[in-house]
Amino acid sequence: MAWLEAHWLTLILFVPTAGALIMLILPLRTEKSLRGFAVFFSLIPLGLTLALWARFEAAPIVEGFRFVERVDWYSAIGSSYHLGIDGLSLPLVLLTTLLTPLALLASSSIKENLKAYLVLFLLLETGMLGVFLALDLLLFFVFWEVGLVPMYFLISQWGGANRHYAALKFILYTMGGSLGLLLAIQVMGLSSGTFDLVTLFQRWPTLARLDLPLGLSMSTVKAITFWAFVIAFAIKVPVWPFHTWLPDAHTEAPTAGSMILAGVLLKLGGYGFIRLVLPLFPNEAQQFAPWLAALAVAAIIFGALGALAQQDFKRLVAYSSINHMGFVILGVAAAALTWRAVDSQARLDANLALNGAMLQMFNHGLSAAGMFFLVGVIYDRAHTRDLQDFGGLYAILPVYGTMLVFTAMASLGLPGLGGFVSEFLVVRGAWPQLTLATALSMIGLFFTGAYILKALRLVLHGPLNPRWQGVLTDMNRLELVVILPLIGLSLLTGLWPSWLLGMINQAIATFF
Repeated sequence: MAWLEAHWLTLILFVPTAGALIMLILPLRTEKSLRGFAVFFSLIPLGLTLALWARFEAAPIVEGFRFVERVDWYSAIGSSYHLGIDGLSLPLVLLTTLLTPLALLASSSIKENLKAYLVLFLLLETGMLGVFLALDLLLFFVFWEVGLVPMYFLISQWGGANRHYAALKFILYTMGGSLGLLLAIQVMGLSSGTFDLVTLFQRWPTLARLDLPLGLSMSTVKAITFWAFVIAFAIKVPVWPFHTWLPDAHTEAPTAGSMILAGVLLKLGGYGFIRLVLPLFPNEAQQFAPWLAALAVAAIIFGALGALAQQDFKRLVAYSSINHMGFVILGVAAAALTWRAVDSQARLDANLALNGAMLQMFNHGLSAAGMFFLVGVIYDRAHTRDLQDFGGLYAILPVYGTMLVFTAMASLGLPGLGGFVSEFLVVRGAWPQLTLATALSMIGLFFTGAYILKALRLVLHGPLNPRWQGVLTDMNRLELVVILPLIGLSLLTGLWPSWLLGMINQAIATFF
């Protein structure tokens, strides 16, 4: 047990990679053996994460983190293999390790080059987990980039008709943001003498002199590095006006790719804002918080209006992600304005906003993955995503209809489901300091209800389109295995949010 606790995070992180490498070596030829092998190696990190969760509170805390691992890596430049986990990262690690096996189970329609597809999925899981577990900025960037490559190939090789265009647009946008991020990380690491995040949290905000010959003042350098981080993370979230890659990527990606893209990859940006931007750039975040709030409101409103205008079911869900992730940035902006305040009420508001932003990422991961899966279920049967082609399907697909209504209500933010709790906390925390922005965001919330009800009306209600009578079949057992855990967790979070909020709040109190 001592050995396990000393290497717990490494096992969670690299078991999927080990599975991918073994799959490449072993002569697995049948579809059943390939799928079973990949799902098995994706379930091991989930089991390890659940076991870690059970022992989380009892584990010792080292500088705010638990299960810390540290080994020299690039000691010459102050970079190390440094992993750790806390209440901010553990929920997202759970989300990643849960959605990966569910996405693999949802990949039954993939037949061509199956081994390569499954290998890329397992490598993608390692990339995503590494971002949440890394406590070294250079290591963080390595995993940040590792997660891009598998998703690019998943879209370009197994996507729809315009997959190459969508994949290229995805990689160009995200790589463009990554270039600025890498330069900013290099400036910070070389100026501070370390890339270790725990040290940088203490050193970088108070650093008064830059040892690099850039010819710029320290305040200017910090502002530039702040915006380099913000733009990289804003592209990933995505925040308006950096959002245009998302609808294309979602529309062309395979169903499982869309589940992971919406469920986890978008959360890398939100996590970057909370984990890195706020602690490393407290003054700059406070100064530019109104700009972040404006971008958040634009994402909430334009995302909702964009979703309302769609006739393609998948594009509607894609635009809804822009809308919902805007609340994460609104919570970050509210916290940036108030978390250093002396007034206890202002600090409480910042705490509420950050708790809501973190919970929103978890809840949106569940509901968005569920919605994309359900769009894939109906597309596999009807071979169309045009909302005008459906109608009255509840009469012949009652199980599917029930799952769709429940998941859509979770996305909408119906009280009793997880989305309501998280968005309420963001709005409550942001209101005192960002009253106008919060009020404007309610416009987006209104249109959220409009596009969700539009989708349900066109797909499930009204007269039954006769072309589907006797053609469409209801959900099978495998599909229920995929959707039911997402629905169950959304219901659990809506009725008992403290199972997550206690852990999240403890981490926020430590670092903020």
